[in-house]
Amino acid sequence: MALTQQSALDDEILDGLRAFLAAEVVARHERHADLLESPHRVHDATGRYTPEVEQLMREVRTASAEAGYYLMLAPESMGGAALGHEALFLAWETIFRECGAKYWLGWYAVAHWTKGPSPLLEHLSPAVRDRHLPAIVSGERTTCFAMSEPDAGSDAWMMRTRAVPIPGGWRLDGEKQWISNAAHADLAIVFAVTDVEAAAARRGGITAFAVPTDTPGFDVFSVTRMFGQAGGHEGIVQLAGVEVPDDHVLGEVGDGFRLALLGVSLGRLYNAAKGVGLARWALEKALAYVQERETFGKRVAEYQGITFPLAESAMEVHAARLVGLDCARKLDAGLPARMELAMAKAYATEAGARAVDRAMQAHGAMGFTNELALAEAWQALRSVLVADGSSEILRRTILKQLLDGEREL
Repeated sequence: MALTQQSALDDEILDGLRAFLAAEVVARHERHADLLESPHRVHDATGRYTPEVEQLMREVRTASAEAGYYLMLAPESMGGAALGHEALFLAWETIFRECGAKYWLGWYAVAHWTKGPSPLLEHLSPAVRDRHLPAIVSGERTTCFAMSEPDAGSDAWMMRTRAVPIPGGWRLDGEKQWISNAAHADLAIVFAVTDVEAAAARRGGITAFAVPTDTPGFDVFSVTRMFGQAGGHEGIVQLAGVEVPDDHVLGEVGDGFRLALLGVSLGRLYNAAKGVGLARWALEKALAYVQERETFGKRVAEYQGITFPLAESAMEVHAARLVGLDCARKLDAGLPARMELAMAKAYATEAGARAVDRAMQAHGAMGFTNELALAEAWQALRSVLVADGSSEILRRTILKQLLDGEREL
């Protein structure tokens, strides 16, 4: 299937994506329900995905790559369609609205910027590109984005991981935390301080490195479990004397922070779409339920105490969608949209979490069950109120832009 920039908003593409999700994702969940609906079969004793689940994730990625959806947002230099930011928002909104938290294999149908082909990988050297990119583009292999540290989360300039030059390359030492896909990635993009004084002055001094995860000294120390779950997506990475050749520098030495910000922008727009998509999925479930369920001789839909909160969320989610699309269109026009990105991510994820919570309440006790997966959706959105810039950090960004004189919205 050929995708072009001009077709970024075509309903045909989104309809095709929906059909793919039904055929390749929902069908897989139904065939493998015994596996995918058991947290202790999805994860092993260490919290990692089991080989059987990893294989299903790989199958979705490779099937999507063959169908043309996996690379729809990837750069043209990697064989992608480079459909832009508006397409990014609409594609991810569609995935989360169609799959919710129940059919979560769908979250791997389009390449995420931290786990697959992304603009960051355009900065790979030719040798590293030839060695690793084909399998990443096909969906066979994945990546991770190793920036956050125990003492450097929101303030990345505080990172302590160091890279020192050695003959023919670099040696990396340090620890990374909250690294999504760390336990399963084949190639890690690792950020390290190469100029202590420049980094301390917040004027560069941080470099990005492409590190194969089978390099000696690269160890995923543990998987971080949250919300009492059996496993998790994030891992703690220890780098102990990890040596990489000079050609594994991503871009230019000292320019890593600028590259990282490119990814963070994509992450904020992605999370805005996630908030809108999961909220719409949850609201649709709640609206169907309140029209079917009866109590005290009336349909639940007739009780305003239950349904008015759903109407409130419908207003909020509609507004969040428009904010996200406006932000995406500004980015596509070449504008930095720093304030709009902060607004979109903060508003959409907060509105989304409220919408899912209200949908759970409308379902009564059924809203807490594993069967509906509303609790999993709430957990997913609750965690992104911190990820890629916490709600507090984003408000700080908005205020700074306003105080600096930005008024055009």
